[in-house]
Amino acid sequence: MLRIHFTGEDLARTTLRAEPDPLWEALLSLHMLQVDDGPVPYGAWRRRQRRQLPKDVVRPLTALAPPVGYSPDFLTPSVDSGSVGEAIDAVLSTPKSRVRSDLARLSPRTGLSWVRQLAEAQSETMERLGHALRVYHRSALAPYWSSIEEAIKTDRRQRQAQFVSGGLGAVLENIHPEARWRNGVLEIASLPDEVLRLEGRGLRLQPSYFCWQQPTKLLDTNLPPVLVFPIEGASGLLRLADQEADSLTRLVAVLGRTRALMLASTVKEMTTSDLATACGIAVGTASYQTGVLREAGLITSRRDGKAVVHSISNLGRALLTARPLEKEC
Repeated sequence: MLRIHFTGEDLARTTLRAEPDPLWEALLSLHMLQVDDGPVPYGAWRRRQRRQLPKDVVRPLTALAPPVGYSPDFLTPSVDSGSVGEAIDAVLSTPKSRVRSDLARLSPRTGLSWVRQLAEAQSETMERLGHALRVYHRSALAPYWSSIEEAIKTDRRQRQAQFVSGGLGAVLENIHPEARWRNGVLEIASLPDEVLRLEGRGLRLQPSYFCWQQPTKLLDTNLPPVLVFPIEGASGLLRLADQEADSLTRLVAVLGRTRALMLASTVKEMTTSDLATACGIAVGTASYQTGVLREAGLITSRRDGKAVVHSISNLGRALLTARPLEKEC
């Protein structure tokens, strides 16, 4: 079990990022690229990337990012800016001693010659790493970035509502089903045994689209503490930017903006109050609009205790993912 100990100063310095981190998304998506499980949207993205990504880009990166076990901490530096260029520059400026120590922790696997070269931290190999990261982000993530950003913004709105109703403890406890907040300690039972004392540094909570099943963090406890966690909407649709814009425009024209956003949000089961928070509307309005969508057969609803939970129907999913017919010549 992972136990993270907070002091009063840590609670004051704990932050929830409002945007995806480009290098954490790169690392975690590389993990997803190498396995065959995960939610449906990951699979569609994975098949496309396996077809189109250049092997000379993928191989050096997957050698550093095995899907199970340790990936070097220096691949995900703490950078205040969301700029991928600044983040990659931070990777390339990692001190040689730290590159060597991180790579020494990497389990032996394919790509050993490349890892040995990188451990020497010569300018040519670091430049090759920088090139691979830039091409990978440009090809595998940038075309989907607006979709990833929107999913993370939706998740953040839900956590802001948790903070208002239950404080920071409620936010921390809802990061994962096996997370518990007890007497200033965040416990996550599903993670390996470890005690992390923040000691006044605070904790950066980093939501991630490609983080799946379990939160993750840096191995080196001397680095600025970060806890990366899977967002609630990660099982939603991951669409290319042009497809996403076209689809939303068509849906708004037919359903109106609020109903279109609500339909897209119900790809992941959501309560009426969660939908209201995600779409920025009153609970009463959300309740009325879900009734309209339900009558149209686009969503289904069920009662769970005092809450009503809504999820998209097959008809609604077909409408959400439909592409326009090609014009006849």
